[in-house]
Amino acid sequence: MTQPPHDEPTAESPEELRRQVEQTRHELGDTVEALADKTDVKARVQEKAAAAKEQASAKATELTGEVRAKAAQAVQVVQEKLPEPVTAKAAAAAEQAKAKAGQARQVWHDQAPEPVRNNRTPLIAAGAALVVACVLLRRKKK
Repeated sequence: MTQPPHDEPTAESPEELRRQVEQTRHELGDTVEALADKTDVKARVQEKAAAAKEQASAKATELTGEVRAKAAQAVQVVQEKLPEPVTAKAAAAAEQAKAKAGQARQVWHDQAPEPVRNNRTPLIAAGAALVVACVLLRRKKK
């Protein structure tokens, strides 16, 4: 048979021998499991991909915060450098545009028949199909 390694003492009793065998089995099982994990390429790639995705997400969040902060700074600098009359005119124009958009939305809501308001998407698609058909028929005639 084989001789025990020099660094391990020989068992003095059957119980101690069983304990050593059980410990060796446990260590061997851990080693086999570690080797199996190393050879599972798909799992390792997925772990690395997940880690890269998490890192990219964190970096994107960080950069988004930086961009927002710099944009806020730029807005503040522009607002400080603009003369008051220009700022007032821009604010007034924005309010007028907002009011006109609200009026246009209200006119659409008031004047468009209910079936049209409820089925805008299919009507727009049908109109686009009609235009395409007309263009194709016109090309065919030439």
